[in-house]
Amino acid sequence: MSGEKTVIVIPTYNEAGNLPLMAAELWALDIARLEILVVDDDSPDGTGEVADDLVARRPGEIHVLHRKGKRGLGTAYIEGFSWALDAGADLIVQMDADFSHSPLYIPRMLEEVQSCDVVVGSRYVGGGELDERWGLGRYLLSWWANSVYTRLILGTRTKDATAGFKCWHANTLRGIGLDRIHSNGYIFQVEMSYVAEKLGYQIVEIPIFFEDRRTGHSKMTTQVKFEAAWRVWEVWWRHRHLTPADRQH
Repeated sequence: MSGEKTVIVIPTYNEAGNLPLMAAELWALDIARLEILVVDDDSPDGTGEVADDLVARRPGEIHVLHRKGKRGLGTAYIEGFSWALDAGADLIVQMDADFSHSPLYIPRMLEEVQSCDVVVGSRYVGGGELDERWGLGRYLLSWWANSVYTRLILGTRTKDATAGFKCWHANTLRGIGLDRIHSNGYIFQVEMSYVAEKLGYQIVEIPIFFEDRRTGHSKMTTQVKFEAAWRVWEVWWRHRHLTPADRQH
């Protein structure tokens, strides 16, 4: 594991207050050959400029992709994953900038992924927890979406299908074929999990405590939730016939 290059992909939109703190915590992990990639969607709060300042201070350890306009989570991850693969990453971690995903779980993810294809930081396996500040209604909606609705339609085994905290082998992303992923909003996470399962990749879920964001505002609006719900059917229809034989090489 020590010789592997790890790239942390972090999409950002208005995360100027969180980004320097997140970068500092990632570097404090002291993981060999770790690089950070920020994919910023033209944040009006200056997140892109904050990222540029970090690049100037730690060249080679952090990079930034500046995108014009607010183009969405899915395309941000696709561009970030593609950049990481082209940069020679062996392992690719995806996470939020708002500390809902604690960097402290990353060493375990890097250890677990040595014996599987992708590791999911999961809220819904034994030992997983949600911040009590979520409230009962928000918790029940998230639980129902993951444990009932999505699994019923797609037949997935992954308990936290909407998880955005994952560690991928580079070869797993190559085998999935990023060009076959079309979702752009939060349903992107579901599509990636579903395709990975259909292609026969081994997914391991580890429990995490999912903290409510420390600063800023959630991007998960009611409209986004409803869109994600009906797009689950679209994901099923698009990929329902996939088998391990459809892995890309």
